[in-house]
Amino acid sequence: MSKLPLVLRELHRSETSLGRTLLAVADRHHVEHEVFHLARDLARRPREHVRRLADVGHDHGLTLDPEPRWTVPDRVAAVLRRGGDALGRRPEPGLLLLADLRRLHRKAAGVSLDWELLAQAAQGMKQPRLLELARSCHPETLRIMQWSNAHLKVMSPQIIAS
Repeated sequence: MSKLPLVLRELHRSETSLGRTLLAVADRHHVEHEVFHLARDLARRPREHVRRLADVGHDHGLTLDPEPRWTVPDRVAAVLRRGGDALGRRPEPGLLLLADLRRLHRKAAGVSLDWELLAQAAQGMKQPRLLELARSCHPETLRIMQWSNAHLKVMSPQIIAS
């Protein structure tokens, strides 16, 4: 029996988690305008991936939510923003940003591996639709990983040295 539904379900869960993490990082660090805007922009990619996975999952007997809840409730987001404002005046927010970017990078790396697994399985099982999905979504996940890595490299010297 094929384990493909398990792989699709895990990839859907991982992409949803990645999108939520990007939005949470944006909200928590909204005083860092580059982080805020890029994280929000990048969060559109997991959202699209989840939609596409739900569509493909249907062909494999899965019911995956194409529109899971992406954001925290407004009240919680407001608290996160106020906390970000308060932390913006202290030296620790830089360390929190580094921790968030590290967490984001690790999640993106995990999702990247999931896309690799799906691509290999699709190729071996001769599933061209799944292979095309992996080939189109994986580079976008790599972009998230590369952005978080680059931002860590740029910000870490000044944050750690201060």
